[in-house]
Amino acid sequence: MTWTLYPLPDAAAFAPHAAAWDALQARVAGLPFLESGFIAPLLSVFGTGRERLALHGDPKAPDAAAIVVKSGRGQWATFQPSQLPLGAWLSAPEAPLEPLAAGLLRALPEPALALGLTQIDSLHHPRAADQARWRGQDYIDTAWVDLDGDFETYWEARGKNLRQNLRKQQKKLDTAGTVTRIECLTRPEDVAPALAHYGRLEASGWKGQEGTAIAPGHPQYEFYRTMLEAFAHQHRARIYQYWFDDQVVSMDLCIEAGAKIVILKTAYDEAHKAVSPSTLMRQLQFQQLFEAAAAGGPIRRIEFYGKVMEWHTRWTATARPIYHATRYRWRWVPALKRLLSGDAPVADGASDPTPTAASAAAPDAPTEAAPAPGARAQAQGAPQ
Repeated sequence: MTWTLYPLPDAAAFAPHAAAWDALQARVAGLPFLESGFIAPLLSVFGTGRERLALHGDPKAPDAAAIVVKSGRGQWATFQPSQLPLGAWLSAPEAPLEPLAAGLLRALPEPALALGLTQIDSLHHPRAADQARWRGQDYIDTAWVDLDGDFETYWEARGKNLRQNLRKQQKKLDTAGTVTRIECLTRPEDVAPALAHYGRLEASGWKGQEGTAIAPGHPQYEFYRTMLEAFAHQHRARIYQYWFDDQVVSMDLCIEAGAKIVILKTAYDEAHKAVSPSTLMRQLQFQQLFEAAAAGGPIRRIEFYGKVMEWHTRWTATARPIYHATRYRWRWVPALKRLLSGDAPVADGASDPTPTAASAAAPDAPTEAAPAPGARAQAQGAPQ
């Protein structure tokens, strides 16, 4: 079977293929952020018009799919703005990635010297051994929490320091007369007002200083509003807000599919950092999710999809690798890159110090640019 390419000059060009994309996604991944309802708004807001949809096999019922974009001279990579936790690639876990990537590389317009697959989840695609024209590279570890058993058992298994710290923070708030509560917003009409709160929280920290906080008129705002409203219409968006009296002090933006809920972004008010509002919110949030699962609810796993930080380890001891991979057209391409960079040669099948997935093969490529930035690593960076 072969790959068929379709230009994506805008998000509307993706729409005729959305049903086939979603059917494949549900079969091989089951992740909400790889659905067309997430991808289409990304293309609309962050697409360049140079993206291409690639479908393997029957275009109406493909067995693999990807969205790729040229990332440099002779270099292509999976489409992945920083808001997307994994690269836009779909294939069955049992199907080896290398042959599929090799076929897609041959189908791309020449001169296509390398194809980078960015941020691959080892849960779905265990990392294969390096080969002459196939190289993998570690990226991050990501954490998750399985909603097994009751919350009390889970909570007692958390570290003593976490439990004691939260008791102290809650007592401090109670002494001050501060009334705390958590709410979960799920309606489409709740999205825009909630994003206004979220933008205020982001603006209280370094994102406000850099001008990257979500706010009306900002591209990120348009993406998250459109995407979350679409998921809310399907009853699959959850926006958690944690309040001190009449003020929102911490928030999570979440979407769900099947048995998984994904925490996309977390923010809190820097003015209240000393009392750990995000951590207090998460305790109640997790308690609600555990209790809903115990009562027969569908959600069975909480996914973070961000770089494991110290605060993640307070909530779970489980983590798995996310990695990049590069398929080169000819074996001399990575060899030449190693020569030009001064790295020692590496035997076929050995571990390769070669670059990141999207930085590929052009011999005169200026620098090794990381694919799909590490913004996912900071998207949940509410360390407390």
